[in-house]
Amino acid sequence: MPSSVLYMSMSLDGYIAAPNDGPGNPGGDNFMRLHAWGLTPDGKQRTDGTAGKIFDEYNATGAIVVGRRTAEQVDHWGGDHHGRGVPIFVPSHRPPGPSVANYPLVTYVTDGIESAMAQAKAAAGDRDVLVQGGDTAQRALEAEVLDELQIHQIPVLFGGGRRLFDVLPSRVELDIVRVVDTPESTHIRYRVRR
Repeated sequence: MPSSVLYMSMSLDGYIAAPNDGPGNPGGDNFMRLHAWGLTPDGKQRTDGTAGKIFDEYNATGAIVVGRRTAEQVDHWGGDHHGRGVPIFVPSHRPPGPSVANYPLVTYVTDGIESAMAQAKAAAGDRDVLVQGGDTAQRALEAEVLDELQIHQIPVLFGGGRRLFDVLPSRVELDIVRVVDTPESTHIRYRVRR
């Protein structure tokens, strides 16, 4: 059965963005440290080893649910996150900005995270739904519509920035599905216990 899966790189002290994260500096200062595990020295996505296998899973997803902040910081990936026509759903209580009119695969969903996830799962068919954005992950956990978390635990302490789980409303129990340890990152996949 297809799952909704959060893919997130995170420092050991829980940060998904470094200090000074904002529109002019997406991810904050030295943000790419969190993603070096999956990139070649020239900044391209790795296709070999553990990173390649994880990116194959990531790129095989059939739809995306992403927070507005994340979507707008990257201008909705130019309307095509995977480069293969995968629909993007953005839960938001405000209407989208004008650039979205240029991106037919991007849909702003105004009636909640549950609706955004249901639409994404319907669009994804038998493939998983990729979830991105810290606030979106927290709301999806609270609404019990996030199935799994793929956390890439990076061996660095940021000491500040944006934490992934700062505002959880209640305790969430997880089961470990898979652990893959590499020198660059420990990749831990969890299933949300229901």
